[in-house]
Amino acid sequence: HKSRTSPQAHLCLRHTGKSDNSRILDFFGVKKEDGHVTRIIHLTEGVDKFAPDFTELSEENLAKFGQDYLDGKLQKHLNSEDIPEDWDAQPVKVLVGKNFEAVAFAEDKDVLVEFYAPWCGHCKQLVPIYDELAEKYKDHASIVIAKMDSTANEVNDVTIKGFPTLKFFPKGSDKKVVDYNGGRTLEDFVAFLDGIHDEVAEDTKADAGAEAKDEL
Repeated sequence: HKSRTSPQAHLCLRHTGKSDNSRILDFFGVKKEDGHVTRIIHLTEGVDKFAPDFTELSEENLAKFGQDYLDGKLQKHLNSEDIPEDWDAQPVKVLVGKNFEAVAFAEDKDVLVEFYAPWCGHCKQLVPIYDELAEKYKDHASIVIAKMDSTANEVNDVTIKGFPTLKFFPKGSDKKVVDYNGGRTLEDFVAFLDGIHDEVAEDTKADAGAEAKDEL
């Protein structure tokens, strides 16, 4: 790769065909088969991505793309896979960008979502516990257990800093998002969902297990 710094941006060129760059391509939301593409990445608390509406990487197009970004004219680009036909066939519901809002912010549901990465070791360790949790609540009238691959899907107003990240979306019309800071045993999750959780104990467990998360 090559890079160059300007007063307003850091310009970086990556070879999409090299396997060593696969993680950075995930980070940018670019696939190997996309070929020559450009993105503007703004690192804030999360990662804001901006994609152009053109395919020809001409000097004129790139200059306008950069200026439109600086002028605040661009909308964030959010990646999303297509909604799987069987997204709700299993106890753990599969969310993607395209169905996230309809499920997570359903006014009559309490939804716990795990934001994971396929390569994340701690996410893999959580799978049997999370599956057991979903099995317990699969017939519950209002509680939904779901997961989303955050390397392939993005949503507004949800910042992911490491994997796994767990967030709770309580029922109601105000689209509230609650960070889950509790332990990761089945008993911890059940206590939280049944509303008998101890916030002080949760924070203590979260601090003690802070290292059990893979960074982006």
